[in-house]
This record gives sequence, C-alpha cells and structure tokens, in this order.
Amino acid sequence: MRCYLHALLLCMVFAVFSVLYVFNQLPVASSFESQYEDGWTDRRTKQSSGRQPRFGAQDTGHIVRKGGVPSLFDHQEDDRTREKPASGSVQEATRDERIHLAVVACGPRLEETLAMLKSALLFGAKPLHFHIFAEDHLHGSFGQSLDLWPSVFQTRFNYTTYPITFPSENAKEWKKLFKPCASQRLFLPLILKDVDSLLYVDTDILFLQPVEEIWSLLSLFNSTHLAAMAPEHEEPRIAWYNRFARHPYYGKTGVNSGVMLMNMTRIREKYFKNDMTSVPLKWVELLMPLLQKYKLNITWGDQDLLNIIFHHNPESLYVFPCQWNYRPDHCIYGSNCLEAEQEGVFILHGNRGVYHDDKQPAFRAVYEAIQKYTFGDNLVQFLLLPLEANLQETKHTYCGRASHMFTKRLKQSIGVLQQETIEGR
Repeated sequence: MRCYLHALLLCMVFAVFSVLYVFNQLPVASSFESQYEDGWTDRRTKQSSGRQPRFGAQDTGHIVRKGGVPSLFDHQEDDRTREKPASGSVQEATRDERIHLAVVACGPRLEETLAMLKSALLFGAKPLHFHIFAEDHLHGSFGQSLDLWPSVFQTRFNYTTYPITFPSENAKEWKKLFKPCASQRLFLPLILKDVDSLLYVDTDILFLQPVEEIWSLLSLFNSTHLAAMAPEHEEPRIAWYNRFARHPYYGKTGVNSGVMLMNMTRIREKYFKNDMTSVPLKWVELLMPLLQKYKLNITWGDQDLLNIIFHHNPESLYVFPCQWNYRPDHCIYGSNCLEAEQEGVFILHGNRGVYHDDKQPAFRAVYEAIQKYTFGDNLVQFLLLPLEANLQETKHTYCGRASHMFTKRLKQSIGVLQQETIEGR
C-alpha cells in the first residue's frame, strides 16, 4: 500500500511541475500575440492592376477583413500601392474568393520563389493573393519583378510582402532552426489573423496543375481537420522518421511540411493535446514550450515540431497522397509513389537543392523550363515540348526514367487552357 502511495505522490509532483513549466512559457507567447494586437499597419500590399480581379463563382468560404496587415515593425508606406486601412470600427467581413498562398524566402531564394509564383499563376483561373515573407532587402526585388509581369496576368493576383518576424525572446533561435527563416510558417496563423484558410509552400515548389485543385481539398476536411500534408515517405524501409527520429512523429513515416494546406481559423481556436502537460494548449501557447523541450532532439526544425504536434493530435490532420508533394525520394531509388504513376505529378518539390545541381537533372529540367518560359508564349511550343526534349536527356537516372509522370498532368493542364482559349473564356 505504501508503494502505491509513493507512486501516486510522485505522479502528482510531476504533474504540478509540468503545469508550472508550461505556464512559465505562456508570458512569452502572450507577449508575442500582443505585439500583433497593438495595432494594424499596412505592409506594401499591392493590387497588381487598377482593376479588381474577376472572382470565380465558387469558393470554400474564406473570410478576411479589408485593411492592413499586422506588423511588429514600422516601415515607410507607399501610397501608390497600399490598401487603405479601416478607420474606427472594424469593417464588415466580406466573402473572399481568393486563394491565399504563402511563401517564406530568405537568402538566395528570389528566383526560385518567382518560378513557384509563376507556376501558380500559369494554369489556374481563380484569383490569387500571394503572402510573401522575406528578408527586407528582398522586398524591392519581389515588387519590381511581379510588377513587370504582363497586365493580363496581373489582373489575377494581389501580393503582400512581410518582414520575417519571430517572438522577441528566442528570435535568433527560431530563425536558425533548420534553415534560415523556415520556422516562420509556424507563426502564420498568428500573423495572418484575418485569413481563414491558407496554402503554405516552400520556395522550391512547382505547380503542374491549377492551384485551385489542391485548394479544393479544404472541402474534404471533416469537422476535426485543420491542416493537410503529404507523408514524408511511402516506403518505410528508406524512411527517415521511423529509423532515426528522437521525438514523436505522425503516423508510420511522418509528414512533410513543404506543402501545407491550413484552416487557420481552426488552428487558432483549437486546444492541442501535448506531452508537456495534461492541460491542452492553444497554438500560441504551444510553440515555445515545444521548442524548449525538443530543440536538442530535432533535425528538420519546424517540420519536426509539426510532426510532434500531429502525433498527439492525429484527428486534426488530413493526409493527401504523394503526388501533391512529389520529391526526389519518390524516385531516387526507383518509383515508390503509386498515385503519381497513375495520375501524374500534381506538385513538384525540388528539395535538397536539386533545381540547382546535377544530382537530379529531371527535377532541374522542369524548374528551368518554367523559369525560362515567357508569359503569353504558346505553352506547348515554348514550355511543354522543350521540357520533354530535355527530360529525354535524363533517362540515365531513376527519376529521369519516371519523368513521364512530370509531364502527364502538365499536358492536361495546358490542354484545358487551350480549350478554354478556343471557346473564348
């Protein structure tokens, strides 16, 4: 009996210290959140032409408030490009039919990011809003490049540039986690408070079909889903998490966060189960304690933290198949993405720098084809045919032998655009 009492006492002491530890971190999280609530300031929000984009008839119900965006820093505003903020009371929320696409660019990622944004714009019809988080010296380059895109395409997108922003305490630690600025994505629900749903992608993503196709997966969410990602691996024998991870991860092989679809309203509202305390925590309360507990055990930075979160909250994650986030791992040792074999690659993810070296020439061929394509040129003559020719030169690699999957969906996307042009849409 005495042993049981000792065990019970130890459990109670452990629970008390766990709660104290977590709540010790809450002032930091609350301080970060309050920085955004101090006021609204406009951030170089650019409507890409004088006309409003033509909104489609269907949408998944995403709501934003008109006006500025939150900021931690005061930057000089450009009266020619900024949207006027609401004065007095908050303006009435309006139905927003745009697709909200976010990317984080630090270091030499300008051209890679522009290629991704171009691919997002080429094949779709719905209006887009690009949320570009970048180091300050890149803001002008993004604006100059996007403003040079042809007006017929500019009518279909807006963009906003933001500074890289982390909680004032531990800011350096967050910024250096895995890759420069990569962990910024963890704070998007706290920064973009008036965006209901968001598609986050890494800079090395290329869309081979309309963005609205992945956006439509939001309609497949059940009442508990709040985010969607693809598995990190399809083949457990070569998977990383189940062989090397020193922390909890989602499912059998973990998930990859390079393409992440989010219902950010649900993320902001949910209380997440965790292994730090028996008390469920909101997103803003969860991040800092999670980093402090696992920072010595994680390898892939923010992606590992997301795996830990969804390990404890598996009901909150919708997992989409590998063709929505196709990486060299899916073909480097032979094809292991069955869905891509059947339907083609929907979204190409050139991680590990394969767009810029000779390790995976098939991936590089797709990147260079989209980068070199000029808006308005014939897509078959100046994009598809040159790409197919270049892919023929990559057959000496496993991924090159699977390169027909890279063009299968691309052909369909181009065919639909050509048919719509013929029909005068």
